[in-house]
Amino acid sequence: MAEGYGSIKSSTRTPTRQQLASANVRNSAIKLRGWSMAPSVVSATTILATSYLFSILTFELGCGDVVDIAAAGSTVAPETDCNVACSGDKTYVCGGGNRLSWYQWKGTPLYVWNYPTGPAAGRYEMLIGGVCIPLLTTPGVNGKYTFVEKYGTGPPNSTGAYELDVSQISNPSLAWRTMHVKTDVFCSASITLPDKVGRQINIGGWSGTSTFGVRLYWPDGSPGVPGTNDWQENVNELSLQQGRWYPSAMVMTNGSILIVGGETGSNGPPVPTLEILPRPAGAGTVFMDWLQRTDPYNLYPFLAVLPSGGIFVAYYNEARILDERTFATIKTLPNAPGAVNNPGAGRTYPLEGTSMLLPQYAPFTAPLGIIICGGSTIGAAIALDNCVSTTPESANPQWTLERMPSQRVISCMTALPDGTYMILNGAHQGAAGFGLATDPNLNAVLYDPSKPVNQRMSVMANTTIARMYHSEAILMQDGRVLVSGSDPQDGKNPQEYRVEVFVPPYLLQGRARPSFTIANKDWTYGASIPITVTLPNGGPARVSLLGAESSTHGNSMGQRTLFPAVSCAGTTCTITSPPNVRVAPPGWYQLFLLDGPTPSTSAWVRIGGDPAGLGNWPNFPDFKKPGV
Repeated sequence: MAEGYGSIKSSTRTPTRQQLASANVRNSAIKLRGWSMAPSVVSATTILATSYLFSILTFELGCGDVVDIAAAGSTVAPETDCNVACSGDKTYVCGGGNRLSWYQWKGTPLYVWNYPTGPAAGRYEMLIGGVCIPLLTTPGVNGKYTFVEKYGTGPPNSTGAYELDVSQISNPSLAWRTMHVKTDVFCSASITLPDKVGRQINIGGWSGTSTFGVRLYWPDGSPGVPGTNDWQENVNELSLQQGRWYPSAMVMTNGSILIVGGETGSNGPPVPTLEILPRPAGAGTVFMDWLQRTDPYNLYPFLAVLPSGGIFVAYYNEARILDERTFATIKTLPNAPGAVNNPGAGRTYPLEGTSMLLPQYAPFTAPLGIIICGGSTIGAAIALDNCVSTTPESANPQWTLERMPSQRVISCMTALPDGTYMILNGAHQGAAGFGLATDPNLNAVLYDPSKPVNQRMSVMANTTIARMYHSEAILMQDGRVLVSGSDPQDGKNPQEYRVEVFVPPYLLQGRARPSFTIANKDWTYGASIPITVTLPNGGPARVSLLGAESSTHGNSMGQRTLFPAVSCAGTTCTITSPPNVRVAPPGWYQLFLLDGPTPSTSAWVRIGGDPAGLGNWPNFPDFKKPGV
């Protein structure tokens, strides 16, 4: 419980609002002089109850740390100095004169952050000078990485699309291949298709015909071998039914593409509908009242196929489950908590947080966990300092709130092959948009869901490069994190061409990396897949599958982390592939072998085939089709 410590004599330097609100406290009901706060609201090590005479004796609650008291030059004063009755309950006093009542949590610490040092903190490294300021990045099944750029961001001669071959990193002219898009991809969406060549699809855009755009790229070539394919697009042959700016996309269990929400472009009205690609015969769009009601705070919603059936959608501060056939709402979740002083804070663009699906483990009977980190408030744009997580399939899903080491908005999150997650990029204050965020957050945080709640975060290495609005983070096949972008247009931080990597600690411990060979890279569900392994550290062997992702605006479309069952005899291990389309929706996954904490380089495998026959789509002359 909270323990009273009398009053604090304030110095002439009144603590700032930022000082008073620099920490939160959770998981305890704490009564402050007649005011009671529920466990889901309160969270901090130190609570300051303040009553300012100049504010007509209004009771206020501030949260901070003990160090804030000393930093303000305050000293402890006698309890008798507190003599002003609280407006909420006259039987309690709320300070007095220039006094603050101080309460401090004296029980078990409510959150613990870890501070690894040296190699255990990971490190940032410069990878290569860039040729564009990407809006969106995607790893290709050809071992390369695609970058697409909004029109007008880079030089006038930018073509809007490029491919990076990291095997040629010492020779930038060979590392970068110039590609082309025909319309403006500004704030579009991308995913990797489950067809047999892993084509990438990009939909939507900024204005006019761009918002209707459907663009396809067939990754070709291989590391060290240049490809020749380019983005294909013809809005007169293939287009969305409604123009969309800031939409999200997802592969459904039947292999079709679900497209959700957006605006009409150029800061226009909402597009509160869903649509499907390829378009079913006679089908139109499906109106969603919840998208209409929460505009404009629901853009780039977070989407996921649920193992028990249904489609999870998180938008603004709300979440629900949709029927995967009718798109009717099956379940509405409680609203996600926001800030201690503003429960209405949001998590999707423009109050932009970042989200991930938590790991699923064989036999895949546990409900899927989903986490959303950071975000901001409407109006004041105070960035959030917490993550919220839930299991939507539970009978009575609730949100668990965990405090982060710092406030974050416009951040990115990416899954690592060992089941942990990196949180990086973004700002300490503001919202998404040009010039709307301030104070770059240069620190990376490692989130480990295997640890107890409120002990899962480690403060990792810092970068020196501000990664603000329009920054990205994706997992590379070698286990590093590719960090790119930043287009703040704020007059303070530059438009960022440089490309970095974050090197996780599992690559810095001096351990030899495992390796494997695999013949079958096209898996059916529930199959036994043999691989030949080398485990230089003696194991035990684990394998993980990470879904092909596309990163933009804190949304990693397609991300999923699976740990299938594996058994080994000598140098031969057998993987049992995921059991069905709901656990592992049809598509491409990076397969990693782990020897203790150390991952191998990944191989791309396809799971579930191409049930929608996307390999034969679109049937137009300007589009190349791989077949099924």
